[in-house]
Parts: sequence; structure tokens; C-alpha cells
Amino acid sequence: MNDVRQPGSEYFASLFGGAPEGLWSAPGRVNLIGEHTDYNDGFAFPIAIDKRTTVAARARADRLLRVASISFPGVVEASLDGLDPDSLTGWAAYPLGVAWAMTQAAAGDGAASRLAGMDLALTSDVPAGAGLSSSAAVECAVALALNDLWELGLDRQELARIGQLAENRVVGAPTGIMDQSASLLGEPDHGILLDCQSLLTESVALGFASAGVGLLVIDTRTSHSHADGGYASRRRSCEDGARLLGVGSLRALGPDDLPRAAALLDGQTYRRVRHIITENQRVLDTVAALRTSGAAAIGPFLNESHLSMRDDFEISTPELDLAVSSAQELGAIGARMTGGGFGGAALALVRNDDAARVSAGIARTFARAGYTAPHVFPVAASGGARRDL
Repeated sequence: MNDVRQPGSEYFASLFGGAPEGLWSAPGRVNLIGEHTDYNDGFAFPIAIDKRTTVAARARADRLLRVASISFPGVVEASLDGLDPDSLTGWAAYPLGVAWAMTQAAAGDGAASRLAGMDLALTSDVPAGAGLSSSAAVECAVALALNDLWELGLDRQELARIGQLAENRVVGAPTGIMDQSASLLGEPDHGILLDCQSLLTESVALGFASAGVGLLVIDTRTSHSHADGGYASRRRSCEDGARLLGVGSLRALGPDDLPRAAALLDGQTYRRVRHIITENQRVLDTVAALRTSGAAAIGPFLNESHLSMRDDFEISTPELDLAVSSAQELGAIGARMTGGGFGGAALALVRNDDAARVSAGIARTFARAGYTAPHVFPVAASGGARRDL
């Protein structure tokens, strides 16, 4: 058994005895560009990363669900017959929320009554709270495992919607579908152009390997939560802006609509709307630049995205701003915060020969500022969720 599979199987055996029926894993994600556009029916361009959450799973003879995570003590139990999205709390709301959402999907054809209970054990090397979507990695690994063991036959787009439903309805985080789509659909050295209105996806070659460049994640070690008021208030501002501008979502607007928006909206709502409109355009410009000019040409779009999130959407923090400016001053091709904001991580596109120097320089800058030492590490675009055993 290889190093990836062994910890998951051993952890499962320590809790539940015997071997699991299988192991499934799903990656975290870095959003290369396109932040807060997903719930506005816009465009996003995430990549799956080479950090994964693994679930070891085995069906039971009854209707009991038992879930455990190596990151938290104890085993949480719930009955398939009594899953209530309003009563699921804590870390277990993610895997149990997926189970609930899948029972809803199975209810249409009467399959829900035949579903077996499960023992599920989670291990992970996706950093939590860093804006790398550790929650979607859990959701997608569990969804893939249950889909296989329950023989539901759902496709990956349907599994992405199940993960989103669990996060929206059970966890209470008003997120879009980008994170789950990236985790399920990723490919090595490719990004995923996601149209969040149609849910169509397109795999786009990054060309990072041939260009000799790569991504550094700068985890500021400042915690955040998508379920907090900051995320929800940004979403409300976007919905208010769309309503006042007479459109169903901000996806219907482009840069030419900004003067009308400035005239109709209050200052704060206008800034929120301007971020979404310009960020959608930056996603499309980034993909076009990758196709025509190569990886080194996308730096300006990353830099502009950060300024928009800092000044218009106001979701950055002093630590994130320092991470980005330090990377830029040290020669990064481009840098921006990534994820929902209010903490978490930034990313920097760097030449591979510069990666060690940029990492060390950022650490020194944080030390001089008196901040907690950041965790700086490379990530590569990876394959999506899969069955490992």
C-alpha cells in the first residue's frame, strides 16, 4: 500500500476495525482568478491542487452513519432516517450534510429508502482556514464515496451541486459552485474555466511546466470563515446592485455598464458591483492570455484582481496585502489574495528558479512586521476527485 493510502486505511481500522471497502480522495483548490464571481453567475478560473482529503468508507448493515476526522476528536453518529440539516453542526456538518443532500437527490426515484449506513474516516493534508477550500475537498471526497457505494450513478456536475447544497443549506455558507467544480473536475497543469451561469466547464492548459513557472501559496495563518457576516454581506450587496440595475445577476453586466451603475448606486454598492464586473473580464482576459501569450503574460491580471478585492470588495487584510506586495517586490510575475477573504492565503506566480528566494523574502518581511510566520509552499495543478483503492 502506498504512502497516500496507508494513513487513511490505518486510521479507519483504528476506529472501526477491519479494512474499509475503499478510499476516495478529492483535492483542495486555488482560484487562480475570479473571486466572488461564482454566486453572481459569472466566470471563475480555479485549479485543483496537489493537497487532498481522503475518506475511507465501508457500508453498514443498518442505517447508521458514523463519521470521524483525524483533525477532531471522537466519532459523530447520525441516523439516515433522522438527518436534519438544521441540527447538523461543527465539522461533521460537512460530511453529514453531503449525506443528507444525497438522500434528497435519491428521493426522486425512491432510492433513499434502500441506502445503507456508512462508516467514514477522513484524513487530509489540505490546510484548513487558508482559503484552499478544505471544506469542498471533504464534500467532494464524501460525495464520490457515497455515490459509488450507494450506486446512485450521479455525474460530477450533479455531485458538485450536492456539495454546494450541503454547504449552503447545512453549513450555512452562501457559497457558489466553484470550489466543488474545481475539486471534482481538475486536471494536471490545467485550469478550469467555469461559467457559473450555465455550469459549463472548459479545461484550459496552463503551460506552467513548459514555461518554468509555478504557484506559491502564502498561508497567512489568519483564520476566516465563509459562514461569517462579511461573506454574506458582500453577497447581499451584489444582489442589491443587480436588482437596482434591473438584471437577474451581475453576470448580465459588462464594463460598459459601469457609468450607469455609478450614477444609480450608492458608493459602497457600486464598488462591490465594479469588482464583480471587472473580475469577470479579468478571468476572460487571463484565459485569452494563456492561450495566446503564455503563462508569463497573466501577471497584470492577478495584480489588478488583488487591488479590486482590497479596494472595491474590501475583503483583504493587512497580512494578505503584505504577502502580495512582498511577492511582487521580490519579482513575482503576479500575486493576489485567493479565496473568500478576511484572512487565509495569497498566491504568487513565480519563476521556478525564484521560488526559494521569494519564499524566504516573504518570511523575512512578515517577521519585520511582527506577524505570525506565514506558511509558504508550492502547489501544482492536479487531478480531481478519484477513487484511490
